[in-house]
Amino acid sequence: MGYAAGSNGAFGGTYEDERGLPRGNPFQAVWRRLWLIVLIVIVFVGSAAVFSDLQTPTYQATVRLLIGQDEEATYTPNLQTEVMGLQLLTKTMAQAVASRHVAEDVVERLDLSMAPGTLRGNLDAKQVADTQFVDITYKDTDRERAQLIADTVADVFSEQISGVNPSSNYTITSTVWERASENPGQVSPQTERNVLLALALGLMVGVSLALLLDYLKDGRRSPEEAEADFGGSYSRGHPDV
Repeated sequence: MGYAAGSNGAFGGTYEDERGLPRGNPFQAVWRRLWLIVLIVIVFVGSAAVFSDLQTPTYQATVRLLIGQDEEATYTPNLQTEVMGLQLLTKTMAQAVASRHVAEDVVERLDLSMAPGTLRGNLDAKQVADTQFVDITYKDTDRERAQLIADTVADVFSEQISGVNPSSNYTITSTVWERASENPGQVSPQTERNVLLALALGLMVGVSLALLLDYLKDGRRSPEEAEADFGGSYSRGHPDV
């Protein structure tokens, strides 16, 4: 049997709903267990910071290539067709950058102590949308090595592709438009992002746990305790006769 509000109307609700589940003020529940929420947030944020700090930094170097045709290419009167053809060619060339032939040549030229397959796993090349540019990116735990390998991949690819003649009308050219920065940016770990995610997750877990504990406590709360929490007066209801 639930507890109903007194006849003076000091409290307009019921302590228990129609299903017999205890009701409580969520803001009071959060405030009463604020220390628990703060503790959980500190644990989550601290764990994320330590985890990020223990990870080995990874750096990414980027080189930009310009794909084109030699000056002796047959003139095409339809400029739109020519541009579309070059963009399609650029997309094909982007797929060829991370080929086994390029990786093997780079490993040999730099005398690297890694397999070509390992180099290819850290190498990526993508066409800049609707252009003749190809961005080559290489990731490495060593900042200087990332720059060196990215630049060498661009040089090796340009040499291998130079003079390739897919048609009797033209030959392909690849020009290094922009070399890798001397100070490649760090791409992982992303400490700031990890800490912010941990903060949000910690708040969610902390608040949820506080509400759950308050719900479980409400099931054992006396009418006097409930009356003190809600600021109203309660009187025991009587069934109609």
